[in-house]
Amino acid sequence: MSPWIAGLVALFVWWFSTGAILMAVRWADKRGAAARLGLTVVTLPLFGTGIYGVLTSLDQLNAGAAYHGFLAALALWAWIELAFLTGAITGPNTRALPEGVPEWERFIRAWGTVAYHEILLTATLLTLVFVSFGAVNSIALWTFSVLYFARISAKLNLYLGVPKINVEFIPSALAHLQSHFRTAPLNWLFPFSITALTFATACWVERLYSASEVLSSGGVVGFALLTAITALATLEHWFMVLPLPDEKLWRWMLPDQPASTAPAPKKTTRLIGSEDAHGL
Repeated sequence: MSPWIAGLVALFVWWFSTGAILMAVRWADKRGAAARLGLTVVTLPLFGTGIYGVLTSLDQLNAGAAYHGFLAALALWAWIELAFLTGAITGPNTRALPEGVPEWERFIRAWGTVAYHEILLTATLLTLVFVSFGAVNSIALWTFSVLYFARISAKLNLYLGVPKINVEFIPSALAHLQSHFRTAPLNWLFPFSITALTFATACWVERLYSASEVLSSGGVVGFALLTAITALATLEHWFMVLPLPDEKLWRWMLPDQPASTAPAPKKTTRLIGSEDAHGL
């Protein structure tokens, strides 16, 4: 099977799934906290489907099994991201960042906004490592791993500071996150992030083409999917520093009314002893 078809499939699934999640969250956000929680619960079978898909894809590596593992990993990832965007699984800190806090406290507070989400992602990754050990088909594990490390890199870059931050898709339940971002010309981590993601993409390309004659069709499709998803993660990093209207990829899919009509949280003067630095 042509690796180009697999690459196009990965591109379409990345675009469509992102848009579908944003649409669902926007719909629930306009209807209040109960709707956001309801959406998280109603879509929980998506996570279960991902678990089932991973387990049933491990023992074979044909083209269908490669797609099977890839889509199963995306199902796991999609539900966890939806649960984060609805505010169901975020972190103990739901307050905006006060002004004048030292950098160490700023980091702890930022961690507190996403702690439960990161713990769930890490637990899912470790579970995939465990169940995929020695398996014939590890596409699900590698897909989730790419998404996991790329997301950590993106969050750290947003924390350290990047020139371009899209906040129009942030739902009201996460409005406080805006205060934890930093706008800056560039940060020290970004060159390392881009280099690592570009190197990972090149490694998948090398595995795809140098070994294409000895790989099964499943191997070719699997490496093509991994190449595409890693390249897209690299592109998403570039969107943070280049003046490109990437938000237009999904804006047309969403209702005209913004997700949250509440004003962005304002930083407040720090009151010593009024709250924990981490919200725990």
